[in-house]
Amino acid sequence: MAYIGQSPSIGNFQVCDAISTVNGQAAYTMQVSSVNVVPETANHMIVSLNGIIQAPGSSYTVAGSTITFASNLVTGDVINFIHILGSVLDLGVPSDSTVSLAKLTATGTKNSTTFLRGDNTFAAPSGGKVLQFSQTLNAYTYNMTSTSLTDVLSASGTTMEIAMTPSATSSKLLFSGNAFFNANSTNQQENRFEIVLLAKIASGSYSAIEAYTYLGQYNYIGASALIINSVAIPFSFLYTSNTTSAVTFKLQTKVYNGSSSININNDGKPSQFNIMEIGA
Repeated sequence: MAYIGQSPSIGNFQVCDAISTVNGQAAYTMQVSSVNVVPETANHMIVSLNGIIQAPGSSYTVAGSTITFASNLVTGDVINFIHILGSVLDLGVPSDSTVSLAKLTATGTKNSTTFLRGDNTFAAPSGGKVLQFSQTLNAYTYNMTSTSLTDVLSASGTTMEIAMTPSATSSKLLFSGNAFFNANSTNQQENRFEIVLLAKIASGSYSAIEAYTYLGQYNYIGASALIINSVAIPFSFLYTSNTTSAVTFKLQTKVYNGSSSININNDGKPSQFNIMEIGA
């Protein structure tokens, strides 16, 4: 870059040649390797006279390559050293929208899906975000009297299921929902039923992951039926899959005695399964 006048010597630190003092003389020429040098200003110098650092402006001034002390030096005075510090570089303030990603030294992938972390690395947001969601509703109404665990159905002979394929082995699957049940019993029997949550990976076998037992009421009325009104039975389970194969969930239920029965979705209210993949 061209300059009018002296070109600034950015970062050009120099030590001037030794100067012999002259009795009664205040002005001296500064040289480096026998060549005259011109400091930026007196403030860009460190000057030691008789072992004392001199104050720029009040103890000495500079004009071109000449340093002039505030008073004439005398025999015995020693200019210990003159250090020229070079110029001060004013970087200024970058204009808005002028610093691009290419100017940053941060590591990692720089794109619209990442952010700059405090450790000077680019990373994608992670942890706790919902990666995918699915829901299925079931309005199929039927009566169940089995005392053995039996699949909750979505149609005659069809098990109500919901499946999701995790995008990463570190993800968790949040399985939740509710089932509308109403239970009834006769002949002085307790009105109690159980719901079990089950899961399987790919084409493997189902295994129980959670069980809920609901104790209703005991029938003291005798031969009359005792009915518990339809209620939404909630359930929720956070499942660690450790797989990227499909994970399938279902419910099973049973009554605790043969005089009880469960009516599922009998009020026209659909049961529902929800499943979410949560990023690790």
